[in-house]
Amino acid sequence: MSLSAKSVLVTGGAGFIGSHLVDRIIAENPARVTVVDNFFLGSDANLRDARAAFPDLEVVRLDASDLASMQDIVRQRSVDTLFDLAVIPLPTSLTYPAWTVQVNVGIATTVCELARREEIGRLLHVSSSEAYGSARHIPMDEDHPHDAITPYAASKSAADRIIESYVQTFNIDATVVRPFNNIGPRQNPGSYAGIVPIVIQRVLAGEPITIFGDGEQTRDFIFAPDTADLIVAVHDTPECRGQLLNVATGRETSVNEMVRRLLEHLGAPDHPIVHGADRPGDVRRHLADVTKMRTLLNRESPRLTDDALAQTVDWYRSELS
Repeated sequence: MSLSAKSVLVTGGAGFIGSHLVDRIIAENPARVTVVDNFFLGSDANLRDARAAFPDLEVVRLDASDLASMQDIVRQRSVDTLFDLAVIPLPTSLTYPAWTVQVNVGIATTVCELARREEIGRLLHVSSSEAYGSARHIPMDEDHPHDAITPYAASKSAADRIIESYVQTFNIDATVVRPFNNIGPRQNPGSYAGIVPIVIQRVLAGEPITIFGDGEQTRDFIFAPDTADLIVAVHDTPECRGQLLNVATGRETSVNEMVRRLLEHLGAPDHPIVHGADRPGDVRRHLADVTKMRTLLNRESPRLTDDALAQTVDWYRSELS
C-alpha cells in the first residue's frame, strides 16, 4: 500500500492542504508526481519546496472536473493513486453558489469515473467537515447527519455521497477523508482567506480584528502538515479501503481562544478586536470524534501545538512583510 515507486496524481495540489500533501507524498519516494490545479486559489509558490525536493514534479493547469482531459492525463502517466483535493471553497459559494456546486460535484463524478473505468488504481477523496453543518451532538462521528448550511457544504456532502455510491455499485477502491478546520503556512491570504491569515494580516497592518458574531463558535483546528501525514497513513492502511474517516484532533477551540493564541504569538495580546454580525452559513460547533481514525491507523490524534502556531505566524510574517 506504500506510495514508494508509484505514479501519484494530486488534484488541487497547488492549494493549501494539497501542497502540504504533495510534500508528504514526495517523502515516500514515489516514481512520479503530477499536480492538477486550475489555480483559482492554488499558487505555484506553494510548490517551491516540492520542486526543490522532486525536480521532476509535473504541474498541469486544468479544471479537474474535465473528464476527457483528466482521463488523458492519468493514462499518459499510468497513475496508480489519485488524491482528490480540488475544490471551490466555501466563501466563493456565497457569491457564486451555482458554479461552486457544479464544479465540486463535477470533480467528484470525474474521479469516480476514472476509478470505475480502471484508469486509476486507488482514489482518496478529501471531503470537509462542513458537510455535517452545526453539531447536533458532540463529538461528531462519521454517522453524524449532514446538515449542510452553505452551497459549498451541500456540494461536499453530495460529492461524498457520489463516491459512496460508486463504492457500493461499482466496487471502486476509494476512501473519503473528512478533515476539520486546517490552519498553517500557505493558507490563502486573499479574498477567500480563513480566520488565521486574516488575523495575522490585520495585526501586521495595524488594523482591528473583526470576529463574526460573539466568537464562541468552535472548531476542531488541525495543522495542515498533520492532515497531510494522516492522509498518507490512510492511503497506506488496507483497512481504510471503502471507508470514510474524520481527520482532526478531537479537541474543541473557540474562535475567541484561537485569536487570543495567535495574538500571543504575534506579540500583540492587546490588539483591538471588534465583533460584527454573524457570517452567513457559519456553523456554531464543530468537534470531531476521531475514534475510527485512531482505531484503523493505530495512532493517536495530533494536537495543535504552540510550535505549529508559531510556524504559521512566522510564515505569514515572511510572506506578507
